[in-house]
Amino acid sequence: MRVIEIPASFDYRNIETLYDQIDVAKAEPLLFDLRRLRWIDPNGMLVLLAAGRVAAEAGSRPRIYLPGNREVVGYLDRMGFHEAALEVFEIGPRSIWQRRSRRSDVLLEITGIARNADVHGVVERVQSRAGAILSNTLRYPSSAVVQFSVILSEVCQNIVEHAKGPGWVAAQAYNWRRRLGRQVAVIAVADIGRGFRASLEERHAERFDGRWGDMPALEAAFLHGITRFPDTGRGQGIQQIRKQVRRWQGLISIRSGSARIADTPSWSSKGKVEEGLRPFPGSQINIILPERIQ
Repeated sequence: MRVIEIPASFDYRNIETLYDQIDVAKAEPLLFDLRRLRWIDPNGMLVLLAAGRVAAEAGSRPRIYLPGNREVVGYLDRMGFHEAALEVFEIGPRSIWQRRSRRSDVLLEITGIARNADVHGVVERVQSRAGAILSNTLRYPSSAVVQFSVILSEVCQNIVEHAKGPGWVAAQAYNWRRRLGRQVAVIAVADIGRGFRASLEERHAERFDGRWGDMPALEAAFLHGITRFPDTGRGQGIQQIRKQVRRWQGLISIRSGSARIADTPSWSSKGKVEEGLRPFPGSQINIILPERIQ
């Protein structure tokens, strides 16, 4: 059994440390070792679930050792990671386990997305609990709650209509006092479906004169609003989300296949494009919305 080591701090900044250890073309028993983990964000949680699901679909149900730190375990519990992990992994026998605790501080716990009804459930939950966090914590106007719900609806709908594969969404608010000096909301969406390249290939690959690939597909959707639909106005969600996140001076990045593209604000040091990454199925979206400065 090959061991996949998860670092002590695991979030959107070092997510490639997991991708680099996964060979999607190789079926082998895997153990995901989280025992050193001290910090994880929604992106880290969803990528763990996605990698575990890929390993399981290759023919071998993976195992997972949960963190040894009880505070981290409690946070994973509030985010709904345990319930989601039970559907993907075999839990290590010595792993600490805390059954469902209160989730009052969670913006949106990990939620599986497979059909339209799941998307409607996400929007209802966010509208019922996000108002106070967005208004009081991030200082957004009341109209932003509706816009925030639209963003979540669009990225979740993308899983149902575009990815054609299982996916998850999660969101949480954090105090980035040291990193940014203010509060942020982190939204993560991941699926292991067909990805942007395959989704757009049939309708748009020929126009790229043999240059079609993961990055051209991401640029087509992210920068130019190209969709898989023949009629104008449909499937423009990604480009509209990008514009809204930019208005809020936030960050949005999308990884699909072997490439990543991002729209980064002045406070972020991440590059705008990355190619030649370790291939991984589906798409993974990271959105960070900072506290509004009056």
